Amino acid sequence: MAEWKEDIIGSYIQLINGYAFKSKDFLDVELNGALPVVKIKNVANGDVNLNNVQYHNFHSSLKKYLIEENDVLIAMTGNHPQAKTQVVGDVSKYKLKDKALLNQRVGKIVAESNTNLSFIYYFFKDEATHQYLASQSSGSANQANISKDDILNIPVLLPPLPEQEAIAEVLSSLDDKIDLLHRQNKTLESMAEALFRQWFVEEAQEDWEEVTLGEVVNIYDSKRIPLSSLEREKMKDGYLYPYYGAATIMDYVNEYIFDGEYILMGEDGTVETDEGYPVLQLPVGKFWVNNHAHVLEAKSPYSNFLIYIFLKSTNITNIITGAVQPKINQEALKGIPFLKPSINIITSTVKNFESYWQKIKANQSQIRTLTQLRDTLLPKLMSGEVRVK
Repeated sequence: MAEWKEDIIGSYIQLINGYAFKSKDFLDVELNGALPVVKIKNVANGDVNLNNVQYHNFHSSLKKYLIEENDVLIAMTGNHPQAKTQVVGDVSKYKLKDKALLNQRVGKIVAESNTNLSFIYYFFKDEATHQYLASQSSGSANQANISKDDILNIPVLLPPLPEQEAIAEVLSSLDDKIDLLHRQNKTLESMAEALFRQWFVEEAQEDWEEVTLGEVVNIYDSKRIPLSSLEREKMKDGYLYPYYGAATIMDYVNEYIFDGEYILMGEDGTVETDEGYPVLQLPVGKFWVNNHAHVLEAKSPYSNFLIYIFLKSTNITNIITGAVQPKINQEALKGIPFLKPSINIITSTVKNFESYWQKIKANQSQIRTLTQLRDTLLPKLMSGEVRVK
């Protein structure tokens, strides 16, 4: 450890603040010569996304604010770490091929010549760095802000460049495998959606009965699932199970716990994709939800994965209400038309879809294992507790 240097991170990086674009200059559609503008919402919770992005015409004066593939971005506004989502100081990699523009309150980290950018990325991923930035932030719990100086003055124990590269290689290899498994699952879901459209849309038969979604699923929106006080305390302290819901600050009084396989659909703020479809998730195991999430369970002989693919393949924007806060109520959800084939067709279909789901679940299991390994190794590698050559 003698060769590791105690310093501040600003000795090894530059930080470029985003540009304060004027709202009147934003474009809602991509035009020739315009680039997407990456805002705080696009860098939260992992890799950069371009969901519901706006555009801005590019000219040479904005060259400083260009974002390119593999750039590292940091959120300078967000929640405190206990919120677990959209946390101030979170870093993201820009993995997209197309260039973009950097908006205000988003910073771009540039490594100096003696520093490995991937190592710096993982330094900012470390919980110790999160906690330090949180302690320096100002503002409210869900509107915390950090400055350029707050970031550049973070204390760092920096290994020599070869060891930086070795540490980054170990952690990157785990992240690359996790990314690959996520991509495989997206491909499997796309294949299942194509199969569903073929069987239930293109080849649907006239004698199939038209029922409603409420006849083939159970919905548990307002049902509290019993939970022992001991298990509740364990979950509070350790965040042992994932949390789903509209709110980012946890309120255990209004949350419910589920154990098994269910379909999740947001009740509030549901229009989050370019196509306007509600966001759906199909978690496995125990998880928390608040009272702003619909929890669906397929009735026999249907399967949750089949219903999940049905919802993903169906444009249900017509049942969304509310101009300011989009909302889907339970009765509207139950009333979605659903074609009901014969029992033989349902059984055969469920069997085919189950093969996709088992592969997805196996990948999810690997993702959880690799993520836990990466999260365990990261602080040990950053502190020098575990060394690599």
